[in-house]
Amino acid sequence: MTQEPTANNPGLIVRDRIPVLTKMAYGLGTALDMWGLWLYPGVAFAVFNIYLGVSPWLVGLALTLIRLYDAISDPFVGWISDNFRSKYGRRRPFILVSGIICGLGLPILFLVSPSWSDKTFLGVSAVFWYMIVSSMVYIPIFSTFTVPFNSLSNEMSPDYEERTSIMTYRSAMQKVFEVGNFYALRFTNLAWFLVPATGKQNVLLGMQVYTCILGVVMAIFAIIIFFRVKERYYEKVVVKITERVSIKSSFYETLTCRPFLIILLVGASFNVATSMIGTLGYYATVFYVCGGDQVLGNAWNFWMGLSFMVGGLIGAPTLNRVAYLIGKRNALIVAAVIGIIGYGGSWYLYNPAIPWLQTIASGIMGLAASGLWMLHGSISADVIDYDELHTGKRREGSFTSCGTYILKLGNSMGGAMAGAILSWIGYNSAITVQAPHTIFWIRAMLAIIPLVGLILVITFVLQLPLTKKICEEIRTTLEARRGKV
Repeated sequence: MTQEPTANNPGLIVRDRIPVLTKMAYGLGTALDMWGLWLYPGVAFAVFNIYLGVSPWLVGLALTLIRLYDAISDPFVGWISDNFRSKYGRRRPFILVSGIICGLGLPILFLVSPSWSDKTFLGVSAVFWYMIVSSMVYIPIFSTFTVPFNSLSNEMSPDYEERTSIMTYRSAMQKVFEVGNFYALRFTNLAWFLVPATGKQNVLLGMQVYTCILGVVMAIFAIIIFFRVKERYYEKVVVKITERVSIKSSFYETLTCRPFLIILLVGASFNVATSMIGTLGYYATVFYVCGGDQVLGNAWNFWMGLSFMVGGLIGAPTLNRVAYLIGKRNALIVAAVIGIIGYGGSWYLYNPAIPWLQTIASGIMGLAASGLWMLHGSISADVIDYDELHTGKRREGSFTSCGTYILKLGNSMGGAMAGAILSWIGYNSAITVQAPHTIFWIRAMLAIIPLVGLILVITFVLQLPLTKKICEEIRTTLEARRGKV
């Protein structure tokens, strides 16, 4: 790390620079976040509904119940890691051990037998129960990685600008690894997974092989993060605090921090409104743009993933620059407006006559999402400083766990809403060509619901009190009180 005075505040605020390789090493963790957390809901409908024939509302229900289960694991892990002490810090031991286990255990989520499709337990498909039980095993283990990993980003620098830079690298690398999620279903198109008798792909076997490959990479990345990224606040701040963070402090005080509640509402509004895009967008591609051809739809889904990645790679550094010029709050509003253009434009850009137009919509969505989450993470670090100023505690784990739980719950609510919408509008997995009114409502919901969420994002951002001036005053006060990190 290097430090230098800012031009506007020489001798007062010192810029804290993090080496690029350290930022990139931290960004590797987004691969585990993408593949261990978001791959499953992204392919669940294609695997469990379209291939195995489980009702879409049951798949959506399973995804929602899984995140409700997170209500126990995420906040509890945050409380544990805030109070954990070791010669390797609070977060890194969890990142190493849990990252390896999560990677090697990823295939367990898809080790279901196709013969279970016709079996029931308590009147419900056996596949549904497997989704629930396998996730109950996997989720607590994954929480012990993701909460410390996300907490670590808030401990890498005390600098207002550098925090945005860290999150820019993280967001850009996340978009690269997110392609792994979009490629998943195309991977199942490979000749290895085609069933000769029917000419259709064995999606389930393809996902089992694919998750084995991704899992090994996840384990390797966890090891790199452990050795390359350090906890800046641990030696200077955390070990000097003998009082442990209580359960009450971890939950109640965290959720009563006003700036945190606002940034939480910003993330939840965006996440709930757009999380169903992966599902409804996939169905719109397969059944509207591609006329029910799932193999062709999977191929286009991959290209849209690449477009989403490119948009994200452009969006993170671009909105980083916008934030530098006009502040993080205003940059968040810009990201939301870009999102309104992309999601609203899906009505016109998902076009069977010109199928490549949907990649433009995906690129704009990726640009908006990347910039919004980058700024969301940077502001969250400022919120933790605000909390330390008022409570004297560093509770990154508590804030991260509460925040990630709400966001993951929002994602699953989107999945449940998508499943309910598909059932309500008459989607039938047994037929290739869906009814016209089914296609109409898939397209309408795909365009309208995200617009509502993005308008809410703008409304909440306008209530956020943390400006650059206020954040730098908070940093100066904290460093005068407990020293620099």
